[in-house]
Amino acid sequence: MKALIKKIRTVPNFPKNGIMFRDITTLLMDPDGFKTAIDMTVKRWSGLGVTKIAGIDARGFILGGAIAYKLGVGFLPVRKKGKLPPKTISEEYKLEYGVDTLEILQDSLDSSDKVVVVDDLIATGGTAEATVKLVRRLQAEVLGCSFVINLTDLGGVSKLNELGVESFSLCEFKGD
Repeated sequence: MKALIKKIRTVPNFPKNGIMFRDITTLLMDPDGFKTAIDMTVKRWSGLGVTKIAGIDARGFILGGAIAYKLGVGFLPVRKKGKLPPKTISEEYKLEYGVDTLEILQDSLDSSDKVVVVDDLIATGGTAEATVKLVRRLQAEVLGCSFVINLTDLGGVSKLNELGVESFSLCEFKGD
């Protein structure tokens, strides 16, 4: 875990003053770090019958695609509103200053699917919670959520726990 943390860049005051942005771009650009992150995540979810990885727009696509490939399962993009062709279902979630919407294809999952939700980090948990709700609306089972980073002070994991969803993170930072 410490080796991965060293590969994550912290950008002070981005996107606004007082925020310490945890940038996984440096991890993704490092071949050993990227491989380690993917392999550790694959190891966590192997053997559980995963049928789909739901990657959250946009860094969840990078991680989720690689994880799906290694597990030999399908990849489902979870997109921001208006980015997918027609016949989607949507779920609104709260942002610090407003509301946003995520969508998935209406025919992308069914009751036989076992899904792992993937994103780069969990902060307040709004996007992960919305994704879990979308997956469940299509009657699929959510096996858990997987992140590179958990910003522990922001409470996102407890929001998932309230939904009865397990979360797995490769490393933790204080949430700021």
